[in-house]
Amino acid sequence: MPRLPAVPGRILIVDDEERQRTALAAMLAPSDFETQMAADGQEALERLTAFNADVIVADLIMPRMDGFELLRHLKERGDLTPAIALTGFGSMEKALSAVHDLKAFWFLEKPVEPRAFKTLLERAIRYKRSLQRTDELKRELSLHGVLGDLVGTSPAMQRIFSLIRQVAPTSAPVLISGESGTGKELVAREIHKCSPRCDGPFVAINAAALPETLVESELFGHEKGAFTGAMERSAGCFEQAHGGTLLLDEIGEMPPSTQPKLLRVLEDLRVRRLGGKHEIAVDTRVLAATSRQLGTHLREELYYRLSVFQIEIPPLREHKEDIPPIAEVMLRNLNKKHSTRVTGVDAEVMDLFERYDWPGNVRELRNVLERAAIIAGEGLIRLNNLPSPAFGVSPGSHSRPSSDYEGPIMLQPGQPLTKLEEAYIKLTLDHVRGNRKLAAEMLGISLRTLQNRIAALREEEKAATPDS
Repeated sequence: MPRLPAVPGRILIVDDEERQRTALAAMLAPSDFETQMAADGQEALERLTAFNADVIVADLIMPRMDGFELLRHLKERGDLTPAIALTGFGSMEKALSAVHDLKAFWFLEKPVEPRAFKTLLERAIRYKRSLQRTDELKRELSLHGVLGDLVGTSPAMQRIFSLIRQVAPTSAPVLISGESGTGKELVAREIHKCSPRCDGPFVAINAAALPETLVESELFGHEKGAFTGAMERSAGCFEQAHGGTLLLDEIGEMPPSTQPKLLRVLEDLRVRRLGGKHEIAVDTRVLAATSRQLGTHLREELYYRLSVFQIEIPPLREHKEDIPPIAEVMLRNLNKKHSTRVTGVDAEVMDLFERYDWPGNVRELRNVLERAAIIAGEGLIRLNNLPSPAFGVSPGSHSRPSSDYEGPIMLQPGQPLTKLEEAYIKLTLDHVRGNRKLAAEMLGISLRTLQNRIAALREEEKAATPDS
């Protein structure tokens, strides 16, 4: 196989020994590399403000700011410039730590062999340029209405894409808000994918779905015997997401007693498992999501800590021009999932889609398309493939389904309030096709409160039913 041609590039050499810096620069002089030098990590950071290096070559052991600290600074600010770590004989463990923990491109042992040095530099430069091409491709795709699993050409969605691109390279916490089904987790996953942590884990936890007694164990972990049923040690979500991203979904449902402990972890980046004696350092970026106005549901200082950067996702009814491209991408994925051959949506169906208000947002659209695709099997999705009546809108009607839905609740003097409450809850659940989360939002209560009320109503119904 012919050897690839040399790749010109800009190299920053960082070493506290002047003789070593000069020798490395001299190795590159006959080639087309442009080099600059720095005596330690602090000087390197200053140089990088004006010198756009393709590769950084840094000694690991230096005074003032060593190579480890330099790599840590670059990682924290989202700088993707590949770094080659220089290490002395017998320091292999330190070199591997720089590669594994601090994402250095690779390492070289001193004294450096010129041919190996140039070859590694060329590979690192090609890697840097492939990252740049990938980033340019992502930008181009976002301009055409696709960013990962997110789709939309409307100004509202283009603004979301822009915010994701701005915040992803940083380590800032992000609060993602929007109605149920708008795609908050998709936004969180895209922030993770576009960040320097993309190779690390993405862990999501839903505060509303956990019993209050288990929230702290899920977040912080526990030691064996910490409580009844703790049969073995378990790492919490912060530890599981070490080196990656943790999404705290429905943060407004976080129990008040847990919020101060969560705040401390966010400030110190250290966790202590339940029943543990020692704190554990974690390198975890935290994103939070909510489908409600947080108001008094979250401690003020915790809210400010989580909402350094905010992204609000609009409901689907506010950017209906995105329904055609969203449906196209969804059907492509559904065809792969179900081995169907659906080619698109009939014009009459699309007209119906664009007149419907989608209370369940993008999630509801996907559910409707999935059912219709399975029924249709191939060709276009037509009206007879949709639920009947289709979304409460007749094909010839141009009226939108009212959010002020009126149902058969009969008000009579002396009727028990529990009966009216039961009827209203059932009516709301029917209206949102059993989506309890959405029903809770419409009723102005938390999901947990709704679930407790449904359970209480069932118990009352059992108690009122005579034994047969």
